Amino acid sequence: MVASTHWLATATAQAVLERGGNAFDAATAAAFVLHVVEPHLNGPGGDMTGIFSTAVEPGQATVLMGQGPAPQGATVEHFRAEGLSLVPGSGALAAAVPGAVDAWLLLLRDHGSWEIAEVLDFAIHYARDGHPVLGRVVSTIASVAELFREHWPASAALWMPDGRIPEPGELVTNAAYARTLQRLVQAGAGLGEAGGAAAHSREERIDAARREWREGFVARAVAESVRQPHRHSTGTDHRGVLDSADLAAFTASYETAATLDFRGHTIAKTGPWGQGPALLQALAILDGFDDERLDPSTELGAHTILEAMKLALADREAYYGDGGVPLDVLLSPEYAASRRALITETASHEFRPGRVPGYEPYIPELRTEAQSTAGASAAGTGEPTVPPSGETRGDTCHVDVVDRWGNMVSATPSGGWLQSSPAIPELGFCLGTRLQTSWLEPGSPSALAPGKRPRTTLTPTLVLRDGAAVVALGSPGGDQQDQWQLLYLLRTIVGGYSPQQAIDAPAFHTTSMPGSFWPRTWEPGGAVVEDRLGDGVIAGLERRGHRITRAGDWALGRLSAVVRDPRTGILQAAANPRGAQGYAAGR
Repeated sequence: MVASTHWLATATAQAVLERGGNAFDAATAAAFVLHVVEPHLNGPGGDMTGIFSTAVEPGQATVLMGQGPAPQGATVEHFRAEGLSLVPGSGALAAAVPGAVDAWLLLLRDHGSWEIAEVLDFAIHYARDGHPVLGRVVSTIASVAELFREHWPASAALWMPDGRIPEPGELVTNAAYARTLQRLVQAGAGLGEAGGAAAHSREERIDAARREWREGFVARAVAESVRQPHRHSTGTDHRGVLDSADLAAFTASYETAATLDFRGHTIAKTGPWGQGPALLQALAILDGFDDERLDPSTELGAHTILEAMKLALADREAYYGDGGVPLDVLLSPEYAASRRALITETASHEFRPGRVPGYEPYIPELRTEAQSTAGASAAGTGEPTVPPSGETRGDTCHVDVVDRWGNMVSATPSGGWLQSSPAIPELGFCLGTRLQTSWLEPGSPSALAPGKRPRTTLTPTLVLRDGAAVVALGSPGGDQQDQWQLLYLLRTIVGGYSPQQAIDAPAFHTTSMPGSFWPRTWEPGGAVVEDRLGDGVIAGLERRGHRITRAGDWALGRLSAVVRDPRTGILQAAANPRGAQGYAAGR
């Protein structure tokens, strides 16, 4: 079974499974197709996090870490010297080391079974021969067309050939990216810039491609491209600081997942260098309430869930980062009980991180939209619109796969959006802007520092029960990813919903926390809801003090999931109907 945010990625993964490939072959093939067909939501110059379980060790959840760190030149002093108080939301100065490609190829090498040429063939085909472009891609290009024309000519040449914005459904190509992938494949034959003789095993051929990415033509082109000053979201021009040595020094890796037991299930997430444990904290808080307070479809349930997420996300800002996070305390029953006691019958408009002995909670500058001069689009109402300056408040894509043997993977690739920074002509993609989730203020656990991973919002989920993986789950949506996944978990584990019913059900989320993306604003007491939640429930939330923004009937929550029952072997898949883009398939 496969579920993803784009039907071509789902079809690709299913084709791999039908031809005998396993879940890791299928997910990797789909991921490279997502680079081509959802370029406004992810790209090879971005990052990814995944979480998976193998049929050999069905009770073990492993994190695939594809979040590149800050370059060596990315110091607070450098950004301050550039006249910046925040990391920009677009432009190469905000680029972390690209981590997605190396992570996918690491997964393929260690757990896949196919050759790299077979896996990349799908993406090469769609990039070289064309695919029907999404309306969302077209609207994104239109929103940044003047930026491309006036300041980023390489992006204009790639995304607006002949000076024209493509029409939705038009067949579009990316010949440069097709050539990039072909050159990675050729590296296994000893034809790469990074050197080396022809490889003699599948694993060696994959490693040759990884080496070519990190040390060969890709690293060279990236380093050369960022040296040219170009317009950033701030309206000022800057050079990037990413260097070829930064790419050469990074390799993706595996990590032990952070976990929490909830109602007979083990929920597995990334470590606190990502936002994943915030979902675990919210579940720990909610676990102490009766079931009636865990129903997202009622006024009491929605209120309780919103308040729990505010507390968890306040701790995210105060404590999460790459290193030294007291996660054992933050996930303890005692700490959860202390946080639970703060939830009253009315909505909080305060920023309330908890107190951990020996740690001082970081309190960021709490900017509101009215205080920001960025002119950015309204946050949090589904797939974000992209303003003319190119910044995007964190959106992405997702893929889940389970195969006949019980291998299961959930992955969230992101960054490197076509609107992130100028395209690199010979590569066919641009760099990401993940550094914008790092603060420039001292004292923050997620402060910018060379070699330190920015605190990512990418947060796939794996659920285990009785010693086996049973659900792979995830969603696009920046700061909303774990909030929407929380609703799914509550509805399926507590409410008895089927996977598709849980994805289809009305969604909501809080905006009452500092955003992870430039310009880092918050809305005290803010809550965004789908109208299908119901007038009575919405009015009740307003009476409790929530500042409600109605998003429309089908606007929030872009989840997908695959499910396996280890007792029967029955598989399920479910995908998001919003936007008529996601798709689930299997047999």
